[in-house]
Amino acid sequence: MKNIRQQKILELIEKYDIDTQETLIFKLRELGFNVTQTTVSRDIRQLNIVKSVSSKGTYKYVAPGIRKEEGIPVLNSAITDSVIKISAAGNIVVIKTYAGMANAIAVCVDSLYHESVIGSVAGDDTILLVAADNEAASSLAAELRKSFG
Repeated sequence: MKNIRQQKILELIEKYDIDTQETLIFKLRELGFNVTQTTVSRDIRQLNIVKSVSSKGTYKYVAPGIRKEEGIPVLNSAITDSVIKISAAGNIVVIKTYAGMANAIAVCVDSLYHESVIGSVAGDDTILLVAADNEAASSLAAELRKSFG
């Protein structure tokens, strides 16, 4: 049931400009999902959904995703603007962020499921990604620089 509900949440935020959890709960209940605010809040966190500015200048929920034609992750500007530097050193990729942002960015990076990432560790302002080898780390760093601007 959880997977079906979370898939429906992703469909709803793609189809509508949903700006509050209350609106999302209402839409889910219209579709027969009896959800609480706590459940929706947990789903939002697990799906890495963030708020972004809509074309109307208001805020709405969006999920990080992949632009199919380019293969480049679509990330919220609050996330991308928090990255200071991305470097490769051997088979390690180091992402420097503003204080307190490393964890949120690591969740985004982890959600991309890059095949060359063996593991990741996030501190307060630094993320370490362990790649399979030096070449994979260089390639991953280049891809992440594209994604994060």
